[in-house]
Amino acid sequence: MDNKELRIGVVGVGAIGRTHIERINDQLQGGRVIACSDVNTEFGKKVAENYGCTFYEDGEEMIASGDIDAVIVTTIDPYHEQYVMAAIKAGIYVFCEKPLAPEAEACKRIVEAEISGGKQLVQVGFMRRYDQGYRQLKEAIKNRTYGEPLLLHCAHRNPAVDESYDTPMAVENSMIHEIDVLRWLLDEDYDTAEVVFAKNTRRTHANLMDPQIMILTTKSGVRIDVEAFVNTGHCYDIKCEVCCEDAILNLPEPSNIEVCANAVRGHAIHSDWSTRFVDAYNVEIQEWINSTKEGRVDGPTAWDGYVGQVTAKAASKARDNQTVVKIEMEEKPDFYN
Repeated sequence: MDNKELRIGVVGVGAIGRTHIERINDQLQGGRVIACSDVNTEFGKKVAENYGCTFYEDGEEMIASGDIDAVIVTTIDPYHEQYVMAAIKAGIYVFCEKPLAPEAEACKRIVEAEISGGKQLVQVGFMRRYDQGYRQLKEAIKNRTYGEPLLLHCAHRNPAVDESYDTPMAVENSMIHEIDVLRWLLDEDYDTAEVVFAKNTRRTHANLMDPQIMILTTKSGVRIDVEAFVNTGHCYDIKCEVCCEDAILNLPEPSNIEVCANAVRGHAIHSDWSTRFVDAYNVEIQEWINSTKEGRVDGPTAWDGYVGQVTAKAASKARDNQTVVKIEMEEKPDFYN
């Protein structure tokens, strides 16, 4: 397969689905989106026409057709399990945007199906692992250049969210990115989770406690705090400070233009994730294409998706009960080692 173009299908052609089609067909190498599917048939047909794809009314039919080598799942979260399972059944590689599934039990079913099939096929879209800054942190931590990591201080800030964004989403939709990338940075699992509230911002609404702080402790005792402040009113800001024995490591700021306006000179900032992590998305999908053509999964696995959901649900339980919750799961199967 590695000498020919990877034939890709996309299930779910909303905003991120269309963005993936554009980056694959216009910017990246080695693959092409040739088919797509969406439950909104009329909209899906228009997208297929715009991008020169074959449209399938049934996503599972597209996956089983034999016309594609791999599939990208960008539907709304409750349908992820259905299409990932269809890909495993068809024996084709699948890239699924996070979360792998909304519930840990569904993630576990995917893990079990993949193990039963005898081959790793699933990658989960935790794109922070592909950001240059996080990769620099990873290298410094992995090599223990500055001693053991002891503490991490992180933040996930948005300028604003709409009324549909509620208290649980701070953990399960926003800080889930930190749950994955920090576990990857440290190369160890979490032991406990806790979520505490700060004084509410005036910009929040009745169903959202904002800001929140998630506190994680790893198996070896590294202590992590992650601030989720999703109605700052002014910025999209991702922070990660790693306190090691011999140095303090900080996630580098993205390179942006200098602006002089309103009697202030400073650097422009990103307004949302789509621009802040655009390079990470491009690297992520390019590396997925490359590894898929070579017959392997190099990125976040189905097991990583499962661990992320188990941890998020523990953090949510801790938030709801205002207590510290121990994170419990089975041992990692040898299949994923």
